[in-house]
Amino acid sequence: MRLALDSLVVLDAIERHGSFAAAAEVLHRVPSAVTYAVQKLEEDLGVAIFDRSGHRAQLTEAGRELLREGRRLLVAAGELEARVKRVATGFEVELRIAVDDLVPMERLFPLLDEFYRSSCGTRLKLLTEVYGGAWDALVSGRADLVIGAPSDGPTGGGYSTRPLGLVQWAFMLAPAHPLASVSPPLSPEAIVQHRSIAAADSSRSLPARTSGLLDGQDVLTVPDMRSKIRFQCAGLGVGFLPLHLTRTEVQAGRLLIRQVVETRIGTPLFIAWRTAQRGKALEWFLERLEEPALRESLLA
Repeated sequence: MRLALDSLVVLDAIERHGSFAAAAEVLHRVPSAVTYAVQKLEEDLGVAIFDRSGHRAQLTEAGRELLREGRRLLVAAGELEARVKRVATGFEVELRIAVDDLVPMERLFPLLDEFYRSSCGTRLKLLTEVYGGAWDALVSGRADLVIGAPSDGPTGGGYSTRPLGLVQWAFMLAPAHPLASVSPPLSPEAIVQHRSIAAADSSRSLPARTSGLLDGQDVLTVPDMRSKIRFQCAGLGVGFLPLHLTRTEVQAGRLLIRQVVETRIGTPLFIAWRTAQRGKALEWFLERLEEPALRESLLA
């Protein structure tokens, strides 16, 4: 390869500091070494990087393009070096975290901010999953850690779990919905005549899960729980919704809670993680997620 990273470092320093002499001082080199590095780069590439016809050398169009793309290479090389060092110290290059959509992502902001302030350098990749999709992400290897995996996990092992909390549900509908005028408790025979809104399970390989649907009932399937809430507020259907995500809508009167004959029990949520490779970043999150106040805040 004719392009060396050191040559890009020299070129970057010249452009940043305005002259060959200033770059030499910053790089702790003699000016002739900087001049030679540029000449060698021009010879290797067979292009003029600087226009020397004026009083002061200026980057050519080719030189500007080389510098623009070369800076990306320098950043990538620096990140690679840092990642290698992180691996050597036990921190993962990347930690993939799947968050069930029953856990509002914004409630993780303080935790994520604290993690980044620790400056360990591990990259985070966040996924949003619905119903069994959280378990699917874990067992398929798409995620290393899951926050809010619902109910029991799949068989086969390879992961550990810890309780996160319990989600309570209530049957809800919009004030203008026909069922709003029916005296509670609402029977299955009354409910089945009206469309249900269901959030689509995001599983890719595990069997999809459903809950709260009646045989023969018309179903409108939407992408996630946030969409389900909005669709029910719009009167397009009915169904069970989590109380911790709908308090604002209920208080504002956009959703009504109705007693039903067949209630839905609470859903336990879990923190789950792959046990094969436990790095320091994963350990950090598991330690913080042990704190009762933090777990409570995620489902408050």
